[in-house]
Amino acid sequence: MAGPTGHGPSLGAALNNLLRARVTPRHRLSSYNAQHWHAQLSQLTGTHRGYRALEDAGLEVTAKTLITWLSDPEYNVRRGYRDLIHTAYENVAIVPADPIPNPVKDGQYEISGYVTTGTDRRNRGTPDAAPLRIDGSRGNWTAIEGLWMSGELTDDTLEDHFIDDVIVEDIGEGTDGWDFDGSTYSVELR
Repeated sequence: MAGPTGHGPSLGAALNNLLRARVTPRHRLSSYNAQHWHAQLSQLTGTHRGYRALEDAGLEVTAKTLITWLSDPEYNVRRGYRDLIHTAYENVAIVPADPIPNPVKDGQYEISGYVTTGTDRRNRGTPDAAPLRIDGSRGNWTAIEGLWMSGELTDDTLEDHFIDDVIVEDIGEGTDGWDFDGSTYSVELR
C-alpha cells in the first residue's frame, strides 16, 4: 500500500513536502507576534503555559511587581527582566518539531524524475525506467533529523543529506555520484 507522495520542483522539495505531510515541523504560532515587552508579558500571563515559561526563563518577581508592570506599559522595566520576558515569549511561540517517525526512516522510497549517475541519465518512474527504489532503513538519518528538529532543514540540505546519508548508504555511490538534475520530482513512501 502506497504512502503519501511528495511532489516538488527539486528532489529536496519533494522530500520536504513528503516529510511535512507526515510529521509536524518546528514552527511559530501565528498568534505570537507581539514586539513590545508589555504585550509579550500580557500574553504570557494569560495562560498557565505562559506563566510556566516565565518561571522556566528565570523571571522571579513578586505578584505585586507583576501587577505593576501589567498595569503600566510605560513602566521602566530593567533590560534583564525584558530579556527574560522575551525569552519566555519565544519559548512559548516556537512549537518544536515532532521527531521523524520510524515508518519514514524505515520506509521504501520510490523516486521518479531524472536521475544521473556517471553518464547514465534516465527519467525514472516511466515506462522506460522504473523509479529509483531506496530502502530508508539502511540510511543514516542522524543529520537529517538534527536539522529537522532545529528547523534548519532546507530543500537543498535535505537533498544533499538524503543522497549522501540514505541513497549512498543503501545502494552505494553509483558510477560517479548521484545527480538529480531534472526539473520536477515525485517521491512515494511505501
